[in-house]
Parts: sequence; C-alpha cells; structure tokens
Amino acid sequence: MAKKVLHPNHTAVPLNFCRLPDGYGVVKIGVSGAANAGACGLDAYEKAKELGREIAKHGSIITTGATTGFPMYAAMGAKDECGFSIGFSPAATEREHVETYKLPLDFMDVVVYTGFGYAGRDLLFVRSSDAMIIGCGRIGTLNEFAVAFEDRRPIGILEGTWETDEMLRQIIKQANRPNEKIVYDSDPKAMVERLIEIVLKEREHLTLVYNNHDSRSATGKNVEVIF
Repeated sequence: MAKKVLHPNHTAVPLNFCRLPDGYGVVKIGVSGAANAGACGLDAYEKAKELGREIAKHGSIITTGATTGFPMYAAMGAKDECGFSIGFSPAATEREHVETYKLPLDFMDVVVYTGFGYAGRDLLFVRSSDAMIIGCGRIGTLNEFAVAFEDRRPIGILEGTWETDEMLRQIIKQANRPNEKIVYDSDPKAMVERLIEIVLKEREHLTLVYNNHDSRSATGKNVEVIF
C-alpha cells in the first residue's frame, strides 16, 4: 500500500492553540454543508477550503460535524494555516465513527464522540459554536441551520452557484421572525470577519461576571470581577 503523503501544516502543532484574543475565549465558528458536495458545483470545495483558511487566519477555531465533503474541506483549509479543528461525531466511539458511519479522522485535532446519531450530533455541534456558516447542503445542513436559527446564533449564509442560499432566504422570509444576526456573502474572508465582529459585539453585552465569595482573595469578598 502506498504511503500517505501529508501536508506538513496538517500535522504541525496548531499556531492558535491556547492563544486567546482580547476578551473571553476563542471564537468558535461552525461550518455546515453537504457531506457529498458533488452536486454543489465545481467551486464548492475550494470555497470550503477558503472558509477554513480564513477562520484559522483570524485566530478562531473551526468546528464541524466530523464528516466528509464540504465540512471536511473547510477543516482541511483551516489545517493549511495550522488552525485548530474540532469535529462532533454522531458516533459513540472512534471505531463506530470509522467503521459504521464511514467518517474520516483527517484534519481534526479533537473529535467529540457524541453517540447521539446525526440529529443529536447537530444540536451539540451548533450549541458548541459561537457562530455558524451554512454552505452548499441538503437536509442535514438544513437541520443544523434550523438549530442555529432557533437558538439565535449568528449565521453566515455562503452564496454560490448552488441553490442552498436561495432556499434559506425563502425559509427565513416565511419564518416571519426577524433576525439581524444573519449575513449573506459570497466572499469567505468578508463573511468570517463579519461573523467574528457580531460575536465579539455580543460578548460586550454578555460579559461573564464572577462573584468572589472568598474572603482571602486579593479582590475582596463578594466583589464582582468581569472577565
């Protein structure tokens, strides 16, 4: 069997590992899309990789459903830039992930084995992400969008040669629920920048406050500390 040739960045220590930007924590951006993106057009995989590269370049963590197709290429793009990648698997174990679900382990630094199948995995995946990007996709992608929409997560809808973006426009229109945190863009760089801006702005209003009950602390007992 031929030896697998790996890109050196794909096996390098992530440059953004444990590097915290201003504020609290690292922004985690989920990428959702078809596991089989063959019907999405010739530019779908390159768009996915570009998304991943931009997420890593901006110091964010990429999260995916630990699957093939569009999300895997996005994770590959993140690893091109030595980014950090987390995958949420529908399987309960690594063996089930590989042998039963036939899913890859490539381009992920951490795989969370949820054991909840695809629908349950989607819930944990979305709620573990600060923002979601929706690319070309099918029913699984629509489910992840629905969870993000219901939870009022910041959502980026990637425009392209596929029909997913137009379909989601109609769904959002019929939902009759205004949401100012949904952005449309065909440029991965601009989309990532816009979503990070929304997440950081939200954090200004939802800053974590810790009430210290320890009388021995230098800050004093019952003093509120803003992280």
